[in-house]
Amino acid sequence: MTEVLSQDEIDQLLSTINSGGIPTEEVNAVSSPKNKNVKIYDFKRPDKFSKEQTRTIQLMHETFSRLSSTSLSAQLRSLVNMHVASVDQLTYEEFVRSIPSPTALAVISMDPLKGQAILEIDPAITFSIIDLLFGGTGEGSKVNRELTEIEQAVLESIVVRILGNMKEAWGNVIELRARLSQIETNPQFAQIVPPNEMVILVTIQTKVKDIEGMMNFCIPYLTLEPIISKLSSQYWFSSVRRGFTTENMITLRDKLSQVSVDIAAEVGAMEVAVKDVVELKVGDIIRLPNTKKTDPLILRIGNRPKFECRPGLVGRKVAVQITKKLEELYAEEYEELVKNEGDDE
Repeated sequence: MTEVLSQDEIDQLLSTINSGGIPTEEVNAVSSPKNKNVKIYDFKRPDKFSKEQTRTIQLMHETFSRLSSTSLSAQLRSLVNMHVASVDQLTYEEFVRSIPSPTALAVISMDPLKGQAILEIDPAITFSIIDLLFGGTGEGSKVNRELTEIEQAVLESIVVRILGNMKEAWGNVIELRARLSQIETNPQFAQIVPPNEMVILVTIQTKVKDIEGMMNFCIPYLTLEPIISKLSSQYWFSSVRRGFTTENMITLRDKLSQVSVDIAAEVGAMEVAVKDVVELKVGDIIRLPNTKKTDPLILRIGNRPKFECRPGLVGRKVAVQITKKLEELYAEEYEELVKNEGDDE
């Protein structure tokens, strides 16, 4: 621990130096910059974000990466792995110089925040995704070239899907409505802020099957300035805790109650060869084995059997009357599933 000198000790030290009691060379050696922990500060690119704010931005985009990995894997039907590699602050000019040309640059409106952001996707990842969507193996293009109009249209649908995860990832800080404005291939045509303006750069390591590359999310400081006070760990975790309140659960239940779902009354089921299905015509009769006319119908909600019912009429409309719930069956299946998981452990 560094010792703090009193005023008397400081006066005594100065008088000793003036009287020549301590060699000047020794004093210079002690005060030399080589013995100090000096941090170089560049006034042309001042730090706008604290370490805590940078850490919060990283947490937000780790959530974004997990959500995007899941959604892209489902859409491409291939394994997609995304994780935050780094979060840095630099000037916009340095960002532009660090990316290849041509590349895929998605200019994004950050409503309700002012200004725009940029999502840059590595060409290797871009062409791999496009190849998979066109039925290929996902190898992509070995030559870096500009996107065709068709490829740009396909990429737009991918970017829109990715931006859908922004709202949830940023939800604890602001209700963000990120929207795609345009796709550019030349970084010089995507000047969203002056070259010397500070930006935060979130680099996301992305792997699509065997192809690896980077996604860079560039957000100007001017865009984040209105919410800079909210980019703290304390605010972040307090917002996470607020998310599980009774009020929010009631709101969620009310929204779910307005969702439309398909229901169907199933009379019976049997296996039929494709050949027989093709030859079916109006008036044909299909016998349902092990099904009697007195047996109840199964009412399905989506693809899940939920109730037993019987057919009838309400006025002139066909209807069913629910006679029994089938939740007991699900309880037995759940208990069996839990038991099997316990045995596997």
